[in-house]
Amino acid sequence: MNAEPLSLSMDIVADDAVLEGTLDCPGNATGLVIFAHGSGSSRFSPRNRYVADQLHAAGLGTLLFDLLSAEEASHASCRFDIALLARRLQTATHAVGSIARERSLRLGYFGASTGAAAAILAASELDDACAIEAVVSRGGRPDLAGQRALARLACPTLLIVGAADLDVLDLNRQAQSQMHCERALETVPRATHLFEEAGALEQVAELARAWFVRHLSAATQPHQHAR
Repeated sequence: MNAEPLSLSMDIVADDAVLEGTLDCPGNATGLVIFAHGSGSSRFSPRNRYVADQLHAAGLGTLLFDLLSAEEASHASCRFDIALLARRLQTATHAVGSIARERSLRLGYFGASTGAAAAILAASELDDACAIEAVVSRGGRPDLAGQRALARLACPTLLIVGAADLDVLDLNRQAQSQMHCERALETVPRATHLFEEAGALEQVAELARAWFVRHLSAATQPHQHAR
């Protein structure tokens, strides 16, 4: 039986910061995808919000939140502190843990740019109580998560890169070679880093949706997180 649809604003307390977020969950949801935006972006990112809308249509819940306070976001030292961003992502994951358990929602991460590195690092460290079952990176920098995190990452991971974003594509290929989990790399033809070309973001959303539906659906067996 489906639960009631859920839509709420939430404050996530991390360190001395209060991080604002928005959680939306369809009544038929089988999974919840937590978004980690890149440097200079926020929970209002139009690209991430578009992807979130496509996930809702596929029966997946989403949490979009600010990884940094307004003050922290003004400092480059915070925006590019992958360890800090990963801890914030873990805090948000625990904050929605009770909702996920009540609704039997499997958890996934969708990371963009530096947020993708934070998602990989966070997923590689979380315990089974808040295990991440799938990760998708959009134009991400998985290399910034570090070789140890890439090797430890246990959940299925999809790397999406613009075919014309050559430097980032090379870095993603290198990161993929260091992973031991189920992984795939998909390129979007003619797309650059922000996927601003006609139809590019739609392809990103389609790829992400298919990956999350596959790995967060009720028919999928929970992934065993070996260490």
